[in-house]
Amino acid sequence: MSEALSSSQLAQMLRTATDWLGVHREQVNALNVYPVPDGDTGTNMHLTMQSVRRELDTCDTAEMRAVSKAISYGALLGARGNSGVILSQLLRGFAESVRDLPAINAAALKAAFAEAQKSGYKAVMKPVEGTILTVARGIAEGAQTGSTVQEVLENAVATGQDYLIQTQDMLPALRQAGVVDSGGQGLLYVVRGMLAALLGEALPDAPEVSSNAQQAFETEEYGFCTEFLMDGAQLPIEDIRELVAPFGDSLLVVGAEGYVKGHIHTDRPDELLATVGRHGRMLKTKVEDMAEQHTEILAGSGAAVQAEDQRPASGLVAVAAGDGVIKQFRALGARIVSGGQTANPSVQDIVDAVNSVSAEQVIVLPNNKNVLMAADKAAELLAGRAVVVPTRTLGQGLGAALGFDPGRPAAELTAELQAGADRVTTFEITRASRSTSHTTPDGRTLNIAEGDVIGLQDDELVYAGGTPEEAVLALVRTRAEEAEVVTVFRSVNTPAERLQALTEQLETEFPLLEIQTSAGGPELYDYLVLVE
Repeated sequence: MSEALSSSQLAQMLRTATDWLGVHREQVNALNVYPVPDGDTGTNMHLTMQSVRRELDTCDTAEMRAVSKAISYGALLGARGNSGVILSQLLRGFAESVRDLPAINAAALKAAFAEAQKSGYKAVMKPVEGTILTVARGIAEGAQTGSTVQEVLENAVATGQDYLIQTQDMLPALRQAGVVDSGGQGLLYVVRGMLAALLGEALPDAPEVSSNAQQAFETEEYGFCTEFLMDGAQLPIEDIRELVAPFGDSLLVVGAEGYVKGHIHTDRPDELLATVGRHGRMLKTKVEDMAEQHTEILAGSGAAVQAEDQRPASGLVAVAAGDGVIKQFRALGARIVSGGQTANPSVQDIVDAVNSVSAEQVIVLPNNKNVLMAADKAAELLAGRAVVVPTRTLGQGLGAALGFDPGRPAAELTAELQAGADRVTTFEITRASRSTSHTTPDGRTLNIAEGDVIGLQDDELVYAGGTPEEAVLALVRTRAEEAEVVTVFRSVNTPAERLQALTEQLETEFPLLEIQTSAGGPELYDYLVLVE
C-alpha cells in the first residue's frame, strides 16, 4: 500500500464512499427524531455525493487540481437540504486543502480533515453540537493520531464513531428518541467508505431498517428516472437485466465495448445503484424526480427571452408542493421549484430556476427551513442576481408573494415581502411518524403516539390528538382575534366532504372571518391553513 494517495485514488475513494452511503441510506433516513419527517437526511446526503461522483467521472482524475475542483463543484451544486449543504462545505474544505499537492500523505490527510471541520463550522451561523458538525470534529481529531494514510483514516473513523454515539446525549430530542444524529451517521459512512476503498473492501449488504418512521411518506411508486453507466461488469448483461428488473419498469439494459448502460423508472434509485454497483465500476449515474417541474423551468414555461431593455426589474422563484398551492404562487408571478418538507430541491435546481427567469434580479422564497441553506448557496453562486427572502413555511411564502411587483427592483421589495411573510401564521396538520413526548413553547407536554394527528404552528409542534378538523378549529381559535382571512388547503388524501364540513364549522364559529378553501395542498398534510 502506497504511503501517499494519488488524485485518482482520492477520486475512487469518494466514488466508493458514495456507494457506501447509498447502501446505508435508508438506515440514515430512519434516524428521524421529530414526529414529522424532516427532509430525508440519508437521501439528501447521498444525492450530494452522487453529484460529486458525476463531476469526478467527467474530470481528469490524473490531476489533483481537477479532482479537487470536481469535489467542490459537484458537492455544492448537488447539495440538498441542510445536511447536504453542510456536507458540501466539509468536502470543499477537504478538497481545497489538497488542491495544490502532487499526492496526499498522512500529514496532508490530517490537514485536509482539519480544514474540512473548519469549513463545516464556518458554514453554519450558529453551530449546534450533537449534529453532523460534532462528528466532523471527531473525525478531524481522530485523524491527527495516525502516522500512515491508513491509520489516519482508521483513527478518524474510530473517533468519529465515538463522537457519533455522544450526540445522543447532546440534544434532548436525540436522547429522548434513543438515536444518534442522522447527519453525523451519514458523514461517518462517507469516511468509512473512503477507508473501504483504500483497503479494497467490497460493499456490504444494506442493513435491515427496523424503524418505520418514514414509511408513511414514501415517494410515489416509480417516481424516479434512473440511469447508470458501468465499466468492468462482473456479470453478463442478461444477469444484470434480471438483477435490475424487480426495481421498477421502463427497463433498458444494453452493452457494447465493455460498457453496460441501464435505464429504469423506480421508487428506489439509491438502493438500485448500490445493488448494481457491487458488480462493476460505476462511471456515471443520474437520478431525476419525474414529478419535479425541472423541465418546465428550463423550458421557460412561456417566459420567452426578452430584449435587455424589456426585462422586468425583478422576478420571483418559489419552492412549493401541492397543485393548489403551486397554482396560487403561479398566479402571483412565481416560477416554481418543486419540493418541500420531504423532497428538498438541490442548489442546482434553484440556480436553474433563477437563470430561467428573464429579470434583472430574482427573489427566491425557500418556504421551508430545510431549503434555506440551499437557497443561500444558490444566491452566492449567482453573484448578486438572486436575493433570498428567508420564508420558512408555505404560508409565509404566499404572504410574501402577495407583495411581489415585477416592475420594482428586488432591493426595494425584499423588506415588504418579508413583512408580508411575517403577517401570516401557518398551521400544518399531519400525522406523527413516531411515538414521543414533546414540550411545546408554552411549556405543555404532548404525549404522542405514532399515527396521532399533530398540528404545527410556524414549524413548532403545538397540538396533538383528535381529528384533523378538530386540530384546525383549535389552532384557528388561538389566532381568531387578530385574524382577517383564513385559507384552508386540503390534501388529495382528505375527502372534499370533510373540507366542506370543516368550512361550515369555521363559518359558524368565526362569522367575522373570511374563509377561503382550496384543494391541492401538499400530500404530507391533511390540511395546510394560512391565517392572515
